[in-house]
Amino acid sequence: MVHTKKVGVAGRLGPRYGVKLRQKVAAIETTRRASRTCPECRKPAIRRTSVGIWLCGSCGLKFAGKAYRPL
Repeated sequence: MVHTKKVGVAGRLGPRYGVKLRQKVAAIETTRRASRTCPECRKPAIRRTSVGIWLCGSCGLKFAGKAYRPL
């Protein structure tokens, strides 16, 4: 796995696709992977199961939201 300071998680793409696109991918993936609080139990346990579907690991609440952010 390649680690870079400039693009972070998009470093796996290497020198391909250009700087701007890799920075956009890095921004999207860091917001998608950020910890979120559950609207029902208020614990930071929300995970994305698929596009637009979010699941709380603590209380089991499943709800629809945006593709990369719950609400």
